[in-house]
Amino acid sequence: MAKAKKKRPKQLTQEQAQAYWKANIRLILILLSIWFVVSYLCGIILAEPLYTVHIGQLPLSFWFAQQGSIYIFVILILVYAMMMDRLDKKFGVDE
Repeated sequence: MAKAKKKRPKQLTQEQAQAYWKANIRLILILLSIWFVVSYLCGIILAEPLYTVHIGQLPLSFWFAQQGSIYIFVILILVYAMMMDRLDKKFGVDE
């Protein structure tokens, strides 16, 4: 049985590494901004105005604080993983 050769990631130049890191930080900042809006603004700061809007019989502010934030966080993790996979492939450092 033949052993599968491991593909080694290519070495990035200093310029490519900086571009990769910049794209990574940009993605992180965008996702953290979404996280902040959902958890802090919708769950705490805008709780009173969102209390008048209902999902079923629950106020929207309660939904954000109890369930919506968790769903959004899981989605953000999946988005980060998919976007980083694309970024890795773009720079040739995927596994």
